[in-house]
Amino acid sequence: MPEGIVLLLEALVVVGCIIMGTRASGVGVGLWGGVGVAILVFVFGETPGEPPAAAVAIILAVVTAASMMQAAGGIDWMVKVAARVIESRPRQITLIAPLTAFAFSVGAGTSNILYPLLPVIYDVSYRNGIRPSRPMSVSVVQSGVALAASPVSAAMAAMLTLTDVAPYDLGLTEILAITLPACVVGIVVTSLVVNRMGKDLADDPEVQEKIRAGLLPPITAAPLPPRGRAARRAQKQAEAAEVDGQAPVVAEERASSKLTATKEGRNAALVFLVGVLVIVLLGLFPGIRPALPTEDGGTVPLDMTSTIVIVMLVVGVAILIVGRPSVKSVPEQSVFKAGMISAIALFGIAWMTATFIEAHEELIVDTVGGWVTSYVFVFAVAVFVVAAMTTSQSTATRTIVPIGLAAGLPPELVAGMWSGAIGGVYSLPTGGPQIAGANFDLSGTTKLGTKLFDHSYFVPMLVLSVTTVLVGSAIGAIFFFAR
Repeated sequence: MPEGIVLLLEALVVVGCIIMGTRASGVGVGLWGGVGVAILVFVFGETPGEPPAAAVAIILAVVTAASMMQAAGGIDWMVKVAARVIESRPRQITLIAPLTAFAFSVGAGTSNILYPLLPVIYDVSYRNGIRPSRPMSVSVVQSGVALAASPVSAAMAAMLTLTDVAPYDLGLTEILAITLPACVVGIVVTSLVVNRMGKDLADDPEVQEKIRAGLLPPITAAPLPPRGRAARRAQKQAEAAEVDGQAPVVAEERASSKLTATKEGRNAALVFLVGVLVIVLLGLFPGIRPALPTEDGGTVPLDMTSTIVIVMLVVGVAILIVGRPSVKSVPEQSVFKAGMISAIALFGIAWMTATFIEAHEELIVDTVGGWVTSYVFVFAVAVFVVAAMTTSQSTATRTIVPIGLAAGLPPELVAGMWSGAIGGVYSLPTGGPQIAGANFDLSGTTKLGTKLFDHSYFVPMLVLSVTTVLVGSAIGAIFFFAR
């Protein structure tokens, strides 16, 4: 049978397994990837590709440490800090909230930190007469690209195992130098665009009708609790009012006041963030990593995969000492569950993709390479589509990035486009953060829609993805020509 026909049939198998895995969701993605490997090997006689053991090892180590931090209360402490930042600039919440959520998503390596922030974002925006869908939508979609700028995310683990090898030699710090500024610029631009979307609450007839019906409280645009000298002055006024026999005014309880933070949680979070910083420094300065002997008598620095795994396991023990989490509760944490699902999904899909690509690498390079040479952004579109289909940044990474690299795209350009294209995970209104955002928005301005693409997140997601791809591509091209 001609190789072109075999390639087409096997490609249909790969796409079919991805679709079936997406319909099953969760671990089903990985299981269907295994089915694809079975068909390619037993039916078509292909040699099994290399399983993504390195990427899975990074995910397991990072997820374990992050779950220890969550069990110790570290996520709660981080959310409390983030809430204070958001509440400190209420009028700029459409910009401040997404950037704050981005910073903590990057540091924690997960978008799970977003969930407890959503009621805070809604509370602050509504109280100040700002349409909640604006900061809510951008804060949700930023987590789609934030993992491309996190040293400890599953998506970065998948990317590193593909680019931090010869002949590409694009390490963690180089990737972050491309993706981090691209994502920040994308968030800022998206916030400015979204800030003009939708009617203000004072002009929204649906919101005003709910207020008249008593379903929503009046919009008072009350100032936030004072701090510093203003707080001390307010305290004296309250004491004076009590002396005069007047009832002090009691402010309505804020969403952030319901968040709890403990000393153990703070210690656990700080240890984890120090671990992230250590990983970045070890990536930036290879000379401080252990020098390992080579067969020719020379030495090479310890690879970043092993470095990340070792550091995160040590961080997990440190959290156990300073945070004193219940080890038995670690598997019950949301970060642990999401991480294990990502590891299983990544393993199956990546193994299937590796088997397919290794079997037809020359033909794929010739065919796809021609497309990419003529239309460079075909690669970004492919990552975007797979991310939208699988709702997984790491799966999209392991599926499409190897094809882009094999087709001859510079790894710097690949990293730049990848950082924005994985934002496609929020194309459909089916993601957990999207559903949570719509539910927390009691005003009803954040909608899931009824026609797949008419939800409140679609335009922000598209603006963020396109902007980040363009900026990331420009930065990647600069890095490529500078090397």
